[in-house]
Amino acid sequence: MEKNNQALPNLESKEAFWEFLQEMAKRWLAHDGLWFQALEKEYGMEAAIKIDAAVWEKFSAVEAERIKKFFQIPEGGGIPALKKALGLRFYAFVNKQEIIEQDENRIIFRMNDCRVQSARQRKGLPDFPCKAVGLVEYEVFARTIDPQIKTRCLSCPPDDHPAEYYCAWEFWI
Repeated sequence: MEKNNQALPNLESKEAFWEFLQEMAKRWLAHDGLWFQALEKEYGMEAAIKIDAAVWEKFSAVEAERIKKFFQIPEGGGIPALKKALGLRFYAFVNKQEIIEQDENRIIFRMNDCRVQSARQRKGLPDFPCKAVGLVEYEVFARTIDPQIKTRCLSCPPDDHPAEYYCAWEFWI
């Protein structure tokens, strides 16, 4: 099968490739945000969050499976596999995140700068209450990487959070 890649920019340098990944991730995130806003306008915030959580439940599993396959992450890879996979999600290309190792079987993942939340902050809006969606998203993603991994939310809007991050999640085996 021939692929039509004539429109692709020259991606031979690491910088050009990185910019391309960021651009594609921004487009994906813009689509996700516009889709959510349309739901919210039509059905209200509560219904939109409920539908969004259902979509993220499916998408998180698909994204984790594709990451595992493409990057040859082994089944049952534990916390090391999750650390690698978290860095390969679409979000990782547009948000600033960090992983704090507690020990070999426990990490804390923090979203230090979330593109969605930062945009709302610049507009003088309150944090988007994403916890209900995050509970589904992060648990399903981690469990798909390795069914042994457990997930706990440490904080996520609408929860209060410190200025240095928007949300924090604990993963362990």
